[in-house]
Amino acid sequence: MHRPITRRDFVNGVGVAVGGALIAPGWLSAREGAAAASQAQDYYPPALTGMRGSHPGSFEVAHALRDGTTFSDVADTGEHYDMVVVGGGLSGLSAAYFFLTSAGRGARVLVLDNHDDFGGHAKRNEMTYRGRTLMLNGGTSYLESVNHYSAVSQTLLAAVGIDTQSANATSAAGRRLYRSLGLGSATFFAKEVFGEDRLVMGRGGRSGGWAEWLAQTPMSPEAQRDIARLYDDDANPDYLPGLSDADKKDRLARISYRDFLLDLAKVHPDVIAFFDDRPKGSFCVGIDGHPALYGWAQGYPGFQGMDLGPFSPVGPLAHIGGGQHGRENEWDEGPDIYFPDGNATLARLLVRALIPDALPGTSLDDSMTSPLAYDRIDRSGSDARIRLNSMVVSARHLGDPDAARGVEITYVRDGKAEKVRADHCVMACYNGVIPHLCPELSNEQQAALMYGVKMPLVYTNVLIRNWTAFTNLGISRVSAPGMYHTGVNLGRSVQFGDYQPSTSPDEPMILHMTRTPCAPGHPKKEQHRLGRADLLATTFETFERNIRDQLGRSLAGGGFDAARDIEAITVNRWPHGYAYSYNTLDDPIEWALFAPDDRPCVIGRRRFGRISIANSDAAASTHTDSAIDEAHRAVREQLLVRSRARHPTSSLSPSR
Repeated sequence: MHRPITRRDFVNGVGVAVGGALIAPGWLSAREGAAAASQAQDYYPPALTGMRGSHPGSFEVAHALRDGTTFSDVADTGEHYDMVVVGGGLSGLSAAYFFLTSAGRGARVLVLDNHDDFGGHAKRNEMTYRGRTLMLNGGTSYLESVNHYSAVSQTLLAAVGIDTQSANATSAAGRRLYRSLGLGSATFFAKEVFGEDRLVMGRGGRSGGWAEWLAQTPMSPEAQRDIARLYDDDANPDYLPGLSDADKKDRLARISYRDFLLDLAKVHPDVIAFFDDRPKGSFCVGIDGHPALYGWAQGYPGFQGMDLGPFSPVGPLAHIGGGQHGRENEWDEGPDIYFPDGNATLARLLVRALIPDALPGTSLDDSMTSPLAYDRIDRSGSDARIRLNSMVVSARHLGDPDAARGVEITYVRDGKAEKVRADHCVMACYNGVIPHLCPELSNEQQAALMYGVKMPLVYTNVLIRNWTAFTNLGISRVSAPGMYHTGVNLGRSVQFGDYQPSTSPDEPMILHMTRTPCAPGHPKKEQHRLGRADLLATTFETFERNIRDQLGRSLAGGGFDAARDIEAITVNRWPHGYAYSYNTLDDPIEWALFAPDDRPCVIGRRRFGRISIANSDAAASTHTDSAIDEAHRAVREQLLVRSRARHPTSSLSPSR
């Protein structure tokens, strides 16, 4: 438990090895005055381990701004752009791409981002052991249900080099590896939750196997009985008799799945711990904050006797691109495309489309292993520039917003405030920070932007020397209800181009673990706020100790030794993670199930003069296609402003 873990963090813009120690308290001040790190040829954030995601240095300026700090000593860079995009995530990069490909030759765009890498939540983690480099997603995981993407999003994927049919075939083939090796799943019951440490292989099934499987667990006889009953199609009555289908769904929308289990299905309280982690991966809350209606739509047990009619596949509740979790009726409908590094692949392809020589090659396959040249992404004279480690603190019109000819954007880089000017600006950052950057906005729009609270989560990646412990146990994943991380699974085995995943148990492997800090008993948004505070206050050492403990205990039967087998840990901490999606327990039901224009996300994304807003928050959706679609809308708004400024007397009537 005390063996040092290799970590490489950024100090003064240079990757250094740190053996389990915290970054020095003076990190930010030590970094001030240093040259722009992304100009160095050896600058390569994907290879860093330790605390990543919202890493030290990425959020301190924003918190200072929130707390009232002002930045008056601002150096004028003298730079002027046609468009400045605030935020280098998938929405921001898409906005830059849409603008450059539509504004005409000679247009120039600058993307500013507060992190040391582009991509927003779509980050790549690379880990190397004895010359073998593996990769895994550090955030946004996969392209979900691309058949449901809008024409805009599908066209963008194709334009940057993603053939969805071919990519899906490659992705699906790789995901079959572990099954071909006979590896299945298991559940680890932890003593602090269930009274005893016990690893139980497999899972119950509809053929009466639940009772047999549950008998192997340390759960109480009452909990075993009630869980088996929930999964028995013939044992669940109509818990809301006498109500119409619509009234049943309305009632289920207003109660949590926890309350459904306790108050309607009358299960033993010990059952709750078994199901509580179920919604955390998508909703970042346990079943106390998860509507029972959503649980029914996702196939949770207990609803079999209620005779609920399915949602219409083409009705207003169907998922039609850019939707939100809980509203879709086609769960797990494909294709879902998994790249080795998650949606960081899309971010890299967008950078290639903007700055071709930053990522050598021409295809999706060759993009996987081509080294991205960070020293080329912010060069003078380039049509597109991406400036990292630059936290925007102000975006204001030069004059009256209705008549202004430009916007001035101030950011802090290397501890110093600088400003640039642009004809147009797209805010592709978090909605919640925009009122601090644009105080000119109306009170109504500011309140709408502040309404949602982004959902916190952690993607932890652990490099191990080999994965024989998994094959010894016959498993590829372990769920761990109630533990610090909700479980662990072997990394992706998908192969694109020259990238070779780990396919032999004797080879190194990156394990993936997820943590969602919750505060049961509080409303959903308050749980997210408390979870965010938890993540920002948690040290790397705390994560490391919990990781070692959980892996050591759950995999002990396979011969796993945390001190011997763990080589590196990357904790991708996202205090501001998924976009807030409306919830029938805490928001008007209409906001959650439909898409009315009185939703805060619609009011908040209104164009403000030469400033438009693009991000997944603007759609109240966690989906990648919503980030792309909102970027397209925002750029379209500004292109219209641009055209009207150049042709004030033209009617600009749409062509027929």
